[in-house]
Amino acid sequence: MRTLPLVLAGLAAALGASGCAGTAPAATPPPPREVEQSATFAAGPGPAITYDERLVPAGAHAVVTARSGEGSTTVRLAVSGLVPDRRYGAHVHANACGARPEEAGPHFQYTVDPVQPSVDPRFANPQNEVWLDLTTDGSGAGSAVSAVAWEFPADRRAGSVVVHAMPTSSEPGTAGTAGARAACVTVGF
Repeated sequence: MRTLPLVLAGLAAALGASGCAGTAPAATPPPPREVEQSATFAAGPGPAITYDERLVPAGAHAVVTARSGEGSTTVRLAVSGLVPDRRYGAHVHANACGARPEEAGPHFQYTVDPVQPSVDPRFANPQNEVWLDLTTDGSGAGSAVSAVAWEFPADRRAGSVVVHAMPTSSEPGTAGTAGARAACVTVGF
């Protein structure tokens, strides 16, 4: 009965070759997700809307790029044609831009604050949200970069970057606030 050990050895070899025994092949991480939106602000519908032309004139321009992968996300905002030598707040928001500023929804939060509007620094902070505050130069151009240690979940992607009238507060009770929404860029995060 020497054939039984040979049959078992052959079966084990066949199973190992098909991946049913031994070590499993390493999973290949998904490729990074990259998006870019370049748009000119207009007073009406479009991918970039100005709600306050004194702060973000029609004709000003924005470029938003985002790269997510391997557990992190980097978002860049570059603007031109804004008010020179001025500080602005800017954040990634949950929804696409709309005719009214509030249609962009709240800031996108990786861990969502159960109390809305969120002003608790445990949730409204640059590690749980994407903050892109910037200061324009003498010609009205400026840029900001934010990197966070998470990716936008596939079932809950962000929809826009909102430019605010003021720099972002980090104080308890006002954390994450940055004044009125001056403009919005829809981005397919």
